[in-house]
Amino acid sequence: MQINIEKNQKENKQHGNYSFPVHISPEAIQFYEQGSFMWHWHPEIELTWFISGQMEYCVNDKKYILSAGEGLFCNCNALHSGYMLDSQDCNYISVTFHPRFIYGYENSLIQTKYMDFITSNASWASLKLDPKTPWQQNVLEQIQTIYQLSLNPPVDYELRIHMLLTSVWQNLYHYYSSIPSDVSPDSKHLDRLRSIMSYVQEHSMEDLCLDDIADHVNICKSECCRFFKKHMKMTIFDYLLSLRIQNSLPLLMSGDSITKIADTVGFSTPAYYGQIFKRYMGCSPSQYRKNHLSP
Repeated sequence: MQINIEKNQKENKQHGNYSFPVHISPEAIQFYEQGSFMWHWHPEIELTWFISGQMEYCVNDKKYILSAGEGLFCNCNALHSGYMLDSQDCNYISVTFHPRFIYGYENSLIQTKYMDFITSNASWASLKLDPKTPWQQNVLEQIQTIYQLSLNPPVDYELRIHMLLTSVWQNLYHYYSSIPSDVSPDSKHLDRLRSIMSYVQEHSMEDLCLDDIADHVNICKSECCRFFKKHMKMTIFDYLLSLRIQNSLPLLMSGDSITKIADTVGFSTPAYYGQIFKRYMGCSPSQYRKNHLSP
């Protein structure tokens, strides 16, 4: 399993629907290929509560180690990814909702005063929720209540979810309004990062070189490498290889030859594809195909 993303790294998935834009689901990092979910973003806000284990969770240029009982607020449009730690399972609950679920209609006072105050601030992309902090523990309990309600929805289910998420937002608003905020948060670095990732994603099957990527964002090669590694905690080349491996997985299930797959996703030789595949997946491409096609 892996997240389906568009060329600009936006997740291609519906989080609820227009009339009820809320998605509640149990998740497990071990179910994702490579024990990680890829960098992506979405216009919805995401609340996460960790049930068991630990996980490395990255949001923009911040990295968190999150354990059972803790949680995370991830703002809308923030780039995020998650990684398994020490091959250990990690189970968590994800609650994703569109801001309009709380503010109702465009340019309402709820939107302009209470929602935009947080969602438009690039420096508030995420917040670790610690059960030792009373108001954050309250939010964690509300996430748990939301999940429990989703398992056996009462007759007033949607109304109760709305009330709980509004209460969560009230807690977040009180917190953020009590701390100094950047007068004009700089989102330029985030736009550049998205631009690099989108370009690599779009051209990952081609003979891509660093000159092309650097020219695309109008910076020199050395700054491009430094910038990407600083924010992504990996090199551009490692990111490209990871994308190519991810792109090859569905092709392995289609029955194409290893040679054809290697060429399709951008590897110079089948042997090199096999070498990189084993590094990321822990087995050969043919073994992966055999394991996943077995009844």
